[in-house]
Amino acid sequence: MIAMASPRHLVSACLAAVAMAAAASPDDARARVQYLHHCSGCHLADGSGSPAKGIPSMRGLLGQFLQVPGGREFIVQVPGVMNSPLSDRDIANLMNWLLPALAADTLPTGASPYTADEIARLRQSRPADVMAVRASLMHRMREAGISERPTVPDRH
Repeated sequence: MIAMASPRHLVSACLAAVAMAAAASPDDARARVQYLHHCSGCHLADGSGSPAKGIPSMRGLLGQFLQVPGGREFIVQVPGVMNSPLSDRDIANLMNWLLPALAADTLPTGASPYTADEIARLRQSRPADVMAVRASLMHRMREAGISERPTVPDRH
């Protein structure tokens, strides 16, 4: 037997969704829609990816990349970002929403938001071997004592 939600629960859920949407800034709402449209096909709606299939989780791990030299650049030079049809402004906005949404607990204190100019500059060069760069950054994390296991923040 399938349990059905009561009308009161459905109304409560709808009101909660409306309240969350109203609380989000237009940039945040746009970034979330762009994430769902352009990124969630591989990284899934919650950012957990499919590590067994070579799609890394972004949950917690994105903030860890920002803790080592070269990591900030790397997370916007991965193929999904480099090949995205989104504008540099939209990618900056998406990253500025994504980092606190999926990695608030691992973001370095005072991490600067991405700018469209920074994204434009970083998109002009791409790593020849993305996996080798990722492995090198993960090695730097281990050397710095940063956990290489993604943490899962409570929010998202």
